[in-house]
Amino acid sequence: MSSIEMSKAAFVAVDWGTSSFRAWLMAADGTELAESRGPEGMLQCATSGFAPVLRDHLRKLGGPADLPVLICGMAGARQGWVEAPYLQTPTRLDALHAGAICVETEGDVRILPGLAQARADQPDVMRGEETQLFGVTEPGFSGIVCIPGTHSKWIRVEADAVVAFATYMTGELFAVISQHSILMHAVEPDAAPAEDGASFRAGLASALSSPASLTSALFRLRAAQLLGFEPRSEGAARLSGLLIGSEIADARMRFGSDLPLRLIGAGRLGRLYREALTASGFTVNECDAELASRQGLIKAARQIWGARF
Repeated sequence: MSSIEMSKAAFVAVDWGTSSFRAWLMAADGTELAESRGPEGMLQCATSGFAPVLRDHLRKLGGPADLPVLICGMAGARQGWVEAPYLQTPTRLDALHAGAICVETEGDVRILPGLAQARADQPDVMRGEETQLFGVTEPGFSGIVCIPGTHSKWIRVEADAVVAFATYMTGELFAVISQHSILMHAVEPDAAPAEDGASFRAGLASALSSPASLTSALFRLRAAQLLGFEPRSEGAARLSGLLIGSEIADARMRFGSDLPLRLIGAGRLGRLYREALTASGFTVNECDAELASRQGLIKAARQIWGARF
């Protein structure tokens, strides 16, 4: 990095997940000057330590030693570096910075809070997704946001405030069902969510038309192969369609489909959800997940260290 670029550095943005670490050296105008990433997520750091991992990545970024650091994600979980208490819904997204906690370590290091839906009938929590939301919603935004993943999130936002959300274990269920149930014989080993195709669309249509029959539809997937109606190579696609369709059917019932929908996705999974949401009657505005995290961290950093910007 040139001395001119180094002089522009304002802070370090970190997205610290369960199994991954991503850091960006940021200029005050939001320009990314450098990045560093690795597999040192919360699960690994819970035993090996968080501070050494951060120091190593800060050295790789090469910015000034006194730059402040803002972190979102699982580093603030109860099993993380330091717990950043949840803000409870309804919560304004532009108030996230007020819940940031300072870490007792070298330099100015802060962790943003997660959000909690503290309702006995619908308890729910999120960490990291709230920062993505902040990153992709403009002032006054109202609508629905879908964030697919291991634990997919659906969030209702009204005038910049998160008023309700729901988590779906869709990605985790795909892994568990395809590896540790009878359907392990119906899905190719190490199968990832399949690209869109006839089997995916068939599974999606089945789940959307009859979401309450999911467990029956799952067994029919295996029976169809045993009886020669469908090859094993199509098992992952149909399973994806069934699980994603079941998620969307329930979310549509909870949140409706008449409001604007933002999809915060990436790669193959993002494409699958875009097709599924469109087929389900949603008008989709798609945003990149990594960019959403970075933009949310930039917005929060400007609120915390405004004088630097």
